[in-house]
Amino acid sequence: MLNEPADAATATFAADPAFRADVLAGLAARPRAIPARWFYDRRGSELFEQITRLPEYYPTRTERALLAAKASEIAQIVGAGRVVVEFGSGSSAKTPLLLDAVAPSAYVPIDISGPFLRDSSAALARAFPDLPIHPVEADFTRPLHLPPEVMGMPRLGFFPGSTIGNLAAPAAVDLLRSMAATLGEGAMLLIGMDRAKPVDELIAAYDDAQGVTAAFNLNLLARINTELGADIPLDAFRHVARWNDDESRIEMHLEALRDVGFAVAGERFAIRAGETIHTENSHKYGPRGKRLLLAAGGWTVLADWTDPAGRFSILLAVVQAPARGP
Repeated sequence: MLNEPADAATATFAADPAFRADVLAGLAARPRAIPARWFYDRRGSELFEQITRLPEYYPTRTERALLAAKASEIAQIVGAGRVVVEFGSGSSAKTPLLLDAVAPSAYVPIDISGPFLRDSSAALARAFPDLPIHPVEADFTRPLHLPPEVMGMPRLGFFPGSTIGNLAAPAAVDLLRSMAATLGEGAMLLIGMDRAKPVDELIAAYDDAQGVTAAFNLNLLARINTELGADIPLDAFRHVARWNDDESRIEMHLEALRDVGFAVAGERFAIRAGETIHTENSHKYGPRGKRLLLAAGGWTVLADWTDPAGRFSILLAVVQAPARGP
């Protein structure tokens, strides 16, 4: 059962030390917050794939349609033979559209969920039997090294889904700079960025009628129970989606329905009714904001495509040349 904690000693020993550290620090902080990257164990990854198929969740289908419509233009600018490096590959659902268009020399999917990564890589290998695929199990928000098989080859980073929107501006800039360093001189980046739109449409996308997003959010607590030997009562929390106009973002929270106490990895916590654990941000960008963010992160925009309704954008950028002059 999802809410049944594993043996504390075994779970704590087996847990990712970074996961343990982030959870303990986040629960002790005020306001309480846990990084969104920890949503993605196998169950979390499966739930997210369900979210992408929901009628309320426009980003995935809008981006996919835009990518399909602009694939030939993207290929013309990118050229053939680059290594495609996908950050946070998940199920790689949109990836075949890009691989078909740009004829890459290799594909490197990077994802934090190892089992999910291996499954999606195997599926792509069947679809593209002549394409070398080198999966990397890693947290792409931290420094990483690409496989030696692709060293010295020109690269195209692929970062769809507006995942960049999960990060506040300083962290997003840091990530874009890290991607530039990972991909190297002359690299390109194809990135999806969600656009600002009416609040009711945004709230519906992050609080669907079927409750899949709620299950996705609550699964984080289930993961903490399983991997950190915790005893968090899942029925004491509910999923909440809010619009923060000052920050231009949707926020996801887990709100306590009653005063509750629990242990995580041997440490005790108490949360009062109405208090929340902040679990995710999803920033939405205006026409200028997305370009400014990329420029601050070390990228120069080459092309910017938006769907006819103006809901979502895909941008192609190149690593900025080193500054010269006095």
